[in-house]
Amino acid sequence: MTHVFNDPADFRPEAIQGFAAAFGRYVTKVPNASGFIRASGPMAGKVSLVVGGGSGHYPSYGGIVGVGMADACVLGDIFTSPSTEQIYRVAKAADGGAGVVLSFGNYAGDRLNFGAARERLIAEGIDTRIVYVTDDIASASLEEKDKRRGIAGTVVVYKVGGAAVDAGYALDDVARVMQAANDATYSLGVAFSGCTFPGQSEPLFTVEPGTLELGLGVHGEPGISTKPMMSARELAQMLVEGLLEERPEDSGSRAAVVVNGLGATKYEELFVLYGDIYRLLQEAGVEPVMAEVGELVSSLDMAGCSLSLTWLDEELETLWCAPAHSVAFRRGDAAEVVGFEPVTREDEDAGSALGATGEATEASLQVAGIVRGVLARMAATMRDAETELGRLDAIAGDGDHGVGMVRGCGAAAEAGEQTHGGAGTVLIEAGAAFGDRAGGTSGSLWGSVLVAIGTEFGDVEPVDGPRLVAAVRRASDDLQRIGGARRGDKTMLDALIPFVDRFESLISEGGAIVSAWKAAAEHATDEAKATADLTPKVGRARPLAERSVGTPDPGAISMAMLLTEVGAFLDEEGCDR
Repeated sequence: MTHVFNDPADFRPEAIQGFAAAFGRYVTKVPNASGFIRASGPMAGKVSLVVGGGSGHYPSYGGIVGVGMADACVLGDIFTSPSTEQIYRVAKAADGGAGVVLSFGNYAGDRLNFGAARERLIAEGIDTRIVYVTDDIASASLEEKDKRRGIAGTVVVYKVGGAAVDAGYALDDVARVMQAANDATYSLGVAFSGCTFPGQSEPLFTVEPGTLELGLGVHGEPGISTKPMMSARELAQMLVEGLLEERPEDSGSRAAVVVNGLGATKYEELFVLYGDIYRLLQEAGVEPVMAEVGELVSSLDMAGCSLSLTWLDEELETLWCAPAHSVAFRRGDAAEVVGFEPVTREDEDAGSALGATGEATEASLQVAGIVRGVLARMAATMRDAETELGRLDAIAGDGDHGVGMVRGCGAAAEAGEQTHGGAGTVLIEAGAAFGDRAGGTSGSLWGSVLVAIGTEFGDVEPVDGPRLVAAVRRASDDLQRIGGARRGDKTMLDALIPFVDRFESLISEGGAIVSAWKAAAEHATDEAKATADLTPKVGRARPLAERSVGTPDPGAISMAMLLTEVGAFLDEEGCDR
């Protein structure tokens, strides 16, 4: 359990503030963003490596910002992707003019938000590449390696990338060696107990006494199978044999080795485990190179550990062994970067201000008032549903869906109140705020929903039935394009698509807006409940698909809840009259 905190909602910003105060000699906090750049600042003409993900994994990510490692990091809330806005701000602050590489573990929310930030950076002339890490062999088959999660193997990929950028590699070559490191990295882990969010009394999952969970996720996901508790020697054999089964035919004999503790399994235990791992690797003809043993990618207070092997060629070995100097990762003599000069530029705020609007008609201003009421109702609904949504999400995910929806809806409602303008402007600003505050997959997708509806509304035309149909249809289409999911994949789309289809049908038959909306929301609720019979095909629940069967998708449930409450609010406001 996490014992040291004030308000759990402030855990991330207070941890960031404390870290900045303690380690200002290594890092500088980026203004108006949840992240850090190197204290030396960006270097002119040097590619910058920006890593990131959810909080709760220290020393990833703040602990590896430094010479020979990352140039910058961006942090989301606990186990939650940073928002597009936060990634954009940190990457722009880190840019030295030679381009940026964004790197992160392979999770749906991270891919959505880092991908959107990349598009925004490129639009501003900052050449940007993405390398996401897929090392967890338990989360997908070798044939579907692109679907694997990133766990402690991220350490090797980031270290290779950090050495490459500081050696003066060009942007494409940095991405090339990082991708090569990822392709050569394989990890497998176990959990002895689950982790607990600050302020929560129960862990995200429990491990039965005398057992361990094989194939854990670092976001509080349970393993894919349960095994009897075993000795260090037996555990080492299970991990080593699991990884050597996927040893590439052309791998050679030299490998970077990382034994990682997840937060509550301490160094002496890891040393015992490594002794057995070392013996088994040598017996298999594998020579460990610059092994790292310790806490490198933690999961709050989870008890557990993982083993990572990266098969090295000459270039990867040189980069893996290169000097580095950060708060938590130090190797050799790496006091400064040679050959580059610091960037000098005016401080700037990369964000856009709320409330900057154009002209709006009286009709749109009236709809904007209704929109603000809808946003407030959404926020209240998610506050009431937070615990239940978290419970549903913890069965095959990380349990943060309720928390994220509360944050996102609350931020959207606040932005709506602060934004002056027509309905389109209010919704667009609310969507941006939702994505920025919630982070993760839900933040990105719900943000896009509100932005799509606001874009279709605009600030001029009145909102009638056909325009509202067009708006929700656009939101559904955008969700499918951005998220890559389809109906039947066990996501929020399994509620939204049926809602849109039914709503459009009823409006086309001459139905009134409110009655059509409420009927469509009732249909969406039935469809959301029916997702209990589905197997997830995307997102964090996919590796634990069997555990998900029998439980409805939390994203579909929250979507149906909000659609229902929007209909109730419109009815109370007499929007058909």
